[in-house]
Amino acid sequence: MNDPHDTLSDLQLARLAARDERAFEALVRTHAPQVHRLAASLVGPGAADDVVQDVFIAAHRALRGFRGEASLSTWLHRITLNACHKALGARQAVPLEDTPEPHAPHDPARAGEQAQVRDRLARALAQLPPDQREAVALRELSGLDYAEIAALTGAELGTVKSRINRGRAALRALLTRAGVTP
Repeated sequence: MNDPHDTLSDLQLARLAARDERAFEALVRTHAPQVHRLAASLVGPGAADDVVQDVFIAAHRALRGFRGEASLSTWLHRITLNACHKALGARQAVPLEDTPEPHAPHDPARAGEQAQVRDRLARALAQLPPDQREAVALRELSGLDYAEIAALTGAELGTVKSRINRGRAALRALLTRAGVTP
């Protein structure tokens, strides 16, 4: 069954979600996967669910003040980054929990290989300095362009490009040492 809220623009949905629970549920349905991917890349898959919950609680409280100066997804990315920084500040190390296996893999051997690659990638990403990890995650996992990342993080455009370049190079080296051909 289609929800009529699914056809609204992000700005319309945000304004409606500030006072309508079903609209807020549509907002969460639309944006939770992207928020989760970003959170998992920054705090690890084990803590990502808690961060996502914190993000949408904070977003719900702040929706009345959302003016639409930035896109809704950019605004949610900023809330996600803040929640990730808070979660990381609450503990010293990022847990390197195993990523779950696919529910119904067609080829169990291939699924196991993919899980190993995901695990090595998560471990390598966790080894990057926080500013590089954040920039690479926003670019590669969230698909933001350099200008959006600069606006979101408050860093200069050149700094963002440099962080992404250094982060990619470090990931390549870490994955190569781990036996993964990037």
